[in-house]
Amino acid sequence: MASTTTIHPQDLPALIDRQQPGYSLQRPFYTSPAIYQQDLLRFWGEQWIWAGHSSQVRNNGDFFLFEFGQESVIIVRSENEIHAHLNVCRHRGSRVCLQESGNARSFVCPYHAWTYNTDGSLRGGRLMPADFNPVQNSLLPVHLLNFQGLLFISLASEPPPIDQNLKKLAPLTAPFELDNLKIVHQASYPVPANWKLALENYLECYHCATSHREYSKSHSLKDPEAMTADLLATMKAKSVAAGLPVDELCICGSDAEQPGSEVYYRRYPLFPGYLTGSQSGEPLAPLLGTLSEFDGGATDIQIGVLNSFLAYSDHVVGYRFIPRDVQTTDIQTVWMVRADATRNRDYELQSLKWLWHITTLDDERIIRHNQAGVNSNHYQPGPLSTMEWGIVDFHHNYLKALNQRSPRD
Repeated sequence: MASTTTIHPQDLPALIDRQQPGYSLQRPFYTSPAIYQQDLLRFWGEQWIWAGHSSQVRNNGDFFLFEFGQESVIIVRSENEIHAHLNVCRHRGSRVCLQESGNARSFVCPYHAWTYNTDGSLRGGRLMPADFNPVQNSLLPVHLLNFQGLLFISLASEPPPIDQNLKKLAPLTAPFELDNLKIVHQASYPVPANWKLALENYLECYHCATSHREYSKSHSLKDPEAMTADLLATMKAKSVAAGLPVDELCICGSDAEQPGSEVYYRRYPLFPGYLTGSQSGEPLAPLLGTLSEFDGGATDIQIGVLNSFLAYSDHVVGYRFIPRDVQTTDIQTVWMVRADATRNRDYELQSLKWLWHITTLDDERIIRHNQAGVNSNHYQPGPLSTMEWGIVDFHHNYLKALNQRSPRD
């Protein structure tokens, strides 16, 4: 097999053909700079990616940037409509917006002062030829999807067809009123590892019992044997009383129409004594949406391949695994509570973020060690556990995405 330094896009089909189902990926997928560039083009560049929440752009002119790899996207509210634009000037390619967030009447390129309206249209370019057409030089639009306040972007010419699957998910998530949330904290945890190792770690709880002591005290997902019939029945009865559906939804792996159209919803019980994901087990914030009481459960939600959320009765945590380089990833954790909640009255930030701060620190450690082992010249793909079915589904769609398009330079 070609070494990691000599992998080329044209080598991918043969490498994919050698991948054994039910095993971890071959070493070049985690180490090759060339495959990493294909990841950005063919996978990240073709998926729906969770960029943020509508609460970040409440007013006309509010904007924020979302970035991955070498891409930068401006999400902005203009004339009461949310838009997404590539943050690339149509003149000579400079970044147009340099602030991470704010409010603007227009965006002015810092290089030659081309000026764009917040809807992306070009307001003016100085000293251009007489036949110059401003309409043809607007900021390039990016597809934007608003699902109950969660904002997703896609750089694909034709994004994955996810609308019909989201219609199935919508009634399950409706009681949380996700559109009535606000972000109260965001944290980035850099890890020296390929993005796939970071994502794969989140897609399985095979490691939870051994690696996450605090998480395992409260979450029955850490071990199938811990999720007893009595524990499930007790939670489901409380869920119904609280106004939460107990149905599950899994359109995953080969069941998805194409990579990026996956959706997943499953509520599972916390252990007795825990109403939410807190250190004490006691509530952390006001109940979300239309919920009438705590049911002692937590809901895993996945939208597309790359976007995962964990919904408790009183807060939601979102996760992203943003590629920065072939072996550099930002694990981004985002905490959200009900929009009308007030800090230090309705919630205390340190308590709110406690569990997923320490759990993500654990993840940074184990993922870093995982990459160090995979870098060995003697690494060989190993068999996956039945608890790692999420990784099997991810591999199916990841390899399909890489294999179905012509290599691009």
